[in-house]
Amino acid sequence: MLKFFFNAAPNPMKIALLLEELGLAYEAVPVDTRKGEQFTPAFLAVNPNAKVPAITDGDTTVFDSNAILLYLADREQRFVPGIGQAKERGAALSWLMFIASGIGPFSGQSVHFRHVAPEPKAYALNRYDFEAHRHWTVLEKQLSQHTWMLGEHYSIVDMALWGWARMLPFVLGTGDATWTQYPQIKRLLDSVNARPAAQRAEAFKASYTFKTEMDAEAKKFMFPQNERLQAS
Repeated sequence: MLKFFFNAAPNPMKIALLLEELGLAYEAVPVDTRKGEQFTPAFLAVNPNAKVPAITDGDTTVFDSNAILLYLADREQRFVPGIGQAKERGAALSWLMFIASGIGPFSGQSVHFRHVAPEPKAYALNRYDFEAHRHWTVLEKQLSQHTWMLGEHYSIVDMALWGWARMLPFVLGTGDATWTQYPQIKRLLDSVNARPAAQRAEAFKASYTFKTEMDAEAKKFMFPQNERLQAS
């Protein structure tokens, strides 16, 4: 059976949504990253990069959230244009990788420097906040011209976007004003949230408890780079 290694962060939630949309049977394997479970030998054998999500499908292993989305959608031939649809697939791959290489990293760094990093952090926060807004503005423009990211058809690109859009007020630190600035993102978020699969994915997440305290132990596992500062 397919195994899904996850926690409650935005990237694993993309996969939870697709699994529910596809109606696939799977074994859920929680990985509590604030307890350091991502560094166990068993998990490193699945993903040597020590990140969730990851899946195993028989003797196939896939890690990185958008790679998993593409793998499962291709396997089931749903929610993604096929190889023979060159124009549509080109757009799908472009937007999928834009979210993987832009939205995720810059949103993540915006969160880190806004909510976690110690002072002084003004320069870093300004850089990542600017880039996060720039990337989200690109998506806002695309959605102002289309119902879904690829036009009129719901796809894994929308699922990839949904994972992060759920957290956008926290990512940008803009509260309710977020949706005044990004109304099309909110429209897509509401449309996905209305889907039964999204509601099942959220219920799935809520059925597991992960450590929430950002104590010294959690910081050691979440930000191992800080050990170098203490050693210097």
